[in-house]
Parts: sequence; C-alpha cells; structure tokens
Amino acid sequence: MKIKSAKSNLIHLLSLAVLTMPSFALVSLLYNLPLKPQVLQAKSSIKLESSHITIKAVGDIVAGTNFPDYRLPKNPNELFPSKVKQKLKGADILFGNYESTLTKHPYSTKDTNQDMVFAFRSPPEYARLFSQVGFDVMSVANNHSMDFGEVGFRDTIKNLDSAGVVAVGAKNQIRYSTVKGIPIAWIGFCFNIYCNSVNDLETAKNLVNIAKQKAKIVVISMHVGTEGRDALRVKNKTELFYGQNRGNSLKFAREMVDAGADLILGHGPHVPRAMEVYKGKLIAYSLGNFVGYKTLSTSGDKGKSMILEAKINSQGNFISGNIIPIQLNKNGIPQLDKSFQSVKLVQSLTKIDFQNTKLQIHNHGKLIIN
Repeated sequence: MKIKSAKSNLIHLLSLAVLTMPSFALVSLLYNLPLKPQVLQAKSSIKLESSHITIKAVGDIVAGTNFPDYRLPKNPNELFPSKVKQKLKGADILFGNYESTLTKHPYSTKDTNQDMVFAFRSPPEYARLFSQVGFDVMSVANNHSMDFGEVGFRDTIKNLDSAGVVAVGAKNQIRYSTVKGIPIAWIGFCFNIYCNSVNDLETAKNLVNIAKQKAKIVVISMHVGTEGRDALRVKNKTELFYGQNRGNSLKFAREMVDAGADLILGHGPHVPRAMEVYKGKLIAYSLGNFVGYKTLSTSGDKGKSMILEAKINSQGNFISGNIIPIQLNKNGIPQLDKSFQSVKLVQSLTKIDFQNTKLQIHNHGKLIIN
C-alpha cells in the first residue's frame, strides 16, 4: 500500500477545535496546522470489509543530522539496506516514529552546548526516501519535534505529507484512513506541551472517543518513558528523565484501550520493552531504535531493534504477529539479526513484566495468543 491521490479510499483530516490557551501562542498555532487530506490505498486488491489488516511498525528514526555538525550519509539509501527494506514490505500499513526534523530552518530552540541536549535536523528531501522505502504513517509527536521551533515542526509535517507519508502528532489532531474498507484513526502522543499529552488522560480519552465515532480501529502512537539501558522495564508509575515527567506508560496505554483504542505502538526509551495483550488489544511498550545514523547510541540493548508485524481483525482485536529482529550497526544503520537477540530480550521482559498476559512470544519471533 502506498499513499496516493484519492482514488478508491479516502483519508479525512480532522483538526479539532479545543479550549484556547492565550498564554501559549505556540500551542495555539499548532492547533491550526494546514494538513492536507490523503489516501491510504491497499497494496493488493481486497474486498471491502476484509477480515483483517496487517500493520508493520518500527521505533525511533533519526536519519542523521546536519546540525550542529554534519553527520549525514554520503548516500541516504544506505540508511535502509536492501534486506531490511524487503522485510518492511508486505503490510497494509508501515508505521514509524520520526524523531528529528525535516527543515532548512537555521535556528534551533535548544542549547546543544549543554550536557545531554541534542537537536536533530535532516534534509527535507529525506521525506521522499521514507516514502520510497514504504512508510505510510509517521508519528512526529516526540521530544525532538520542536528542535527547530514552530517553523521546523510545520516544515516536517508539510514535507512528510507532500511525499505521501501521513504525519500524525500535532496537538488535538486525529487523522483518518481507510484500508481494505476498514476506517482507521491515528493519534500521536508524547509528554511535551506541543503534543497530545500522555499526562492528560481525560483529554486523551476524549480524543479516542471522538476517533471511535468515525473509525473502527484506533491506533495510538505513544512517545513515553525514561531513556537508555536502565529503561527496559515497564513499571506502573510515573517515569522521570532529567526532570521531565514522561508519563506512566502502563497506565496510559491501558486507559487508552479502555477508552476504545485498538493498537498501542510505543517508542522513546531507545530500548525495546515488553509487550502484552490487554482486553484483546496488542500493546508494544517500546519498539526501540530503528535508525540512528551517527546520532543514537547503539551500545548494548540500545542496538537491539525490531520490525513489529501485527495482524488485527476488523474489530481491532489482535490475531497474531511477528517480531522481525534487527541489530543496529555502529553507525546506527539497521541490519537483520540472525541471532534473534531482540526477540530473546522482548520475550524475557514480557515474562517478567506481564506474567499473566495471554501473549506468547516464540523463539523466532512469532506472536500468538495463548
């Protein structure tokens, strides 16, 4: 499936009016992002109201940066090796979290001279690369969305949309698609004020309720949790990182399912986390890093990654899935992992964090309901 001009299936864009916040001009601006309607078109000829759809999803993507120094590949195509691109195919929808900006705006909102402060900026033409690889939907709700301010954020959304990749993540935004005759809603969340907040559960549940009125399936992207090698565990408590309240991922994800969400795709900790099936819905608490060209650390568990494949029925219930194991090389480029290290890691974490889950993870990555 590629995102193309309207032909048989129609995407609707809903920009929701909400309470104004006069003291936050930035937020007010983001409510009115000019996003164009688009179409997600099935990759094969399927009768309407098919019995299921298949979604593939990956975690954090930073395709190199040209700020504050130059760390871009000579050939952008090397970011997605051919064997990895092949594994990204075969789904009705391919999703990723784009944790950078696509802009030429020269001024960052961050002081990168400070410890642990990073600003990422990639060339706008990289948006076409993501489309060519096969990405259909990308979340831009994360802590690097505003690295280059309002201009950079708007540029990123505009450039992704123009390349045929649906960008989701502006505040109070829901985007809709129809795949195989099944209407789907997409909502992106993070922990910053310019995103739909994982810490504002009532507003989040209201967005899900609104989305459910038009869509059979609601997919949630959540950028949540602390970071790094000590961030592997899913804990039912608020996670803090450098003074930031990064939400309670378990509470947020489950309450979104309670409100009507059908699939939760997590990212942000930069390591994989456990998965569970909760009330018939799949929750992947973190998909880890996927591309981090000379930007993201790939040491230890931070280099373990995956392509998550999830098959869900027309009611949003999880049927089966697969973890395709990925290992990032020293430059942050994904490679197929023949030793299945990320599968073993997620398998172990799931047994520890969700002992009573109905989800079973086989040694080669197959996901089934017990």
